[in-house]
Amino acid sequence: MSMLETVRDDAADRRAANRAMAVSAAGLAITAVVELALALVTGSVALLGDGLHNLSDVSTSAVVFAGFWISRRPPTARYPYGYERAEDLSGLGVALVIWLSALFAGYESVRKLLDAAPTSHPAVGMAGAAIGIVGNQLVARYKLKVGRRIRSATLIADARHSWLDAISSVGALIGLALVVAGYRWGDPIAGFAVTLFICHVGVEVTREMVHRLMDGVDPDDLDAAKAAAARVPGVRSAEVRGRWMGRTLALEVETGLGDGLNLADADRINASVEESVRAAVPAAGLVHAHAHSTAATA
Repeated sequence: MSMLETVRDDAADRRAANRAMAVSAAGLAITAVVELALALVTGSVALLGDGLHNLSDVSTSAVVFAGFWISRRPPTARYPYGYERAEDLSGLGVALVIWLSALFAGYESVRKLLDAAPTSHPAVGMAGAAIGIVGNQLVARYKLKVGRRIRSATLIADARHSWLDAISSVGALIGLALVVAGYRWGDPIAGFAVTLFICHVGVEVTREMVHRLMDGVDPDDLDAAKAAAARVPGVRSAEVRGRWMGRTLALEVETGLGDGLNLADADRINASVEESVRAAVPAAGLVHAHAHSTAATA
């Protein structure tokens, strides 16, 4: 199999990803509108920040969708490996939105604490926070399930963002509960706690996306591929390199074969190596094996 071929159903994966983004965007938009409306009624800065954070998820869904749309373009002379890394670049967009959300939540919390502005109808605000928790949990679980199935780091990152919003809603709920108990500072303090958690998730998502863009792979996958190649009859040695391109793990196996083999025999052995490696590393979408230049003769 050539480096530009894949054994998985890429079209089905893309349909699943697009469906996940569309459903999650609709769910988050509804949740955000409800929270923002209740935030205007109550004056809760925690609920306002949470609603705006949910609304930002709709924009990140658009960023991720754009990444999937660009990545489907075929390889060209200028981009011989194709455009699949557009998915990873869109993941950086998700990370950027997370960090902007952290800045906004922190700013609003400071402003509310310094101004000592009151929070009215806290029970109504608590109902809005509860809606945020349920809505974000459902969306996060759905995107995480699809992301893991199609091995999309970007979709998984976006699922974490939605899970973050659920925790943000919990913070808003706690803050409003403190207001009900007579502690006016509960709302802005809850906002600070949410901000810290947003920063924590931002670090994790950013680290994962940088890891992908820097060609980071799981060493266990490389070891499994090397062992699988070495088991093929006729292979004396094997070296494996790999890189992620969007949802595709591409592995390149350089084999050392016995002396005196002709090119036809070398091709046959390397075809067996590719098959063996694909069986040993299910995550591998592309596998290409080639013999060392001195290992085979014409």
